[in-house]
Amino acid sequence: MSTDNASQEPVKKKGGKLKLVLFSLILLGAGGGGTYGAFASGMLGHKAEKEDPNPQLLLKGEEDPYPFAADGKEKEAAEPVYGVGGGKYRTAYYDFTDDFTSNLAGDNALIQVSLAASTHYDGRVLMWLKEHETALRSRVLAELAATSEAELMSISGKEELQKRLTKGMNEVLNEREGFGGVDNVYFRSFIVQ
Repeated sequence: MSTDNASQEPVKKKGGKLKLVLFSLILLGAGGGGTYGAFASGMLGHKAEKEDPNPQLLLKGEEDPYPFAADGKEKEAAEPVYGVGGGKYRTAYYDFTDDFTSNLAGDNALIQVSLAASTHYDGRVLMWLKEHETALRSRVLAELAATSEAELMSISGKEELQKRLTKGMNEVLNEREGFGGVDNVYFRSFIVQ
């Protein structure tokens, strides 16, 4: 038995040293990980600028950090058009690819419109308009169906519909992206029959 105890004692010492080495490595790793975490979070070293999650207004001539371009599979109308008017901010227009056709409220009349939306914000709004076009189309069709023919016979009625469409599009984008960004909706064509 004395030989068994003698042979086991060095093993215990080696196991103890192994545990000490492993424990040291764990502490060094945790320390290094903590240091990395401090650098990554900006607590140590150079603080990285955080990107604003919301689109930014773009001044005329300012380069868009999120350039938007149609992927070539869609009609040319899907490409943005940039306005050159007298405002301070750049205006970009998004043309919806298809017309909107709906029954009007309380009538046997139909409406068919072709729409464009404008924004003064960066290209993310244009990307979102394209990405969520199905949800936006649904909202536009609901707004058209809630409109009567009598409301559309005056200019003020058409302007009110534009405001409702703009508000509806911003609500859809807010639900999906946390930011609207549509400044106005325009009629490219407008037919009631």
